[in-house]
Amino acid sequence: MAEPLKTFVGGVEVEVPNSIPDIRAALPKERREEFDRAINEAGVQEIHAVMRHWMLEAVPDQEADALLERLAADETERRGVA
Repeated sequence: MAEPLKTFVGGVEVEVPNSIPDIRAALPKERREEFDRAINEAGVQEIHAVMRHWMLEAVPDQEADALLERLAADETERRGVA
């Protein structure tokens, strides 16, 4: 079994799951089907990026989420899309 990675969220050290079963278990139930589909569709060249994406989603970070929302809103405004 893979050892969990660690990161800081809000100044607190948290474990980040880094195996497919651990990532799946850490996700909210409503996101697991999409995770399964993404993992099953990923090719050998893409699997690492797909796993990294879902690893980060499995460890909620409100500050990062707020930043991503702001960047998305800025991009939408820049493109003139309402």
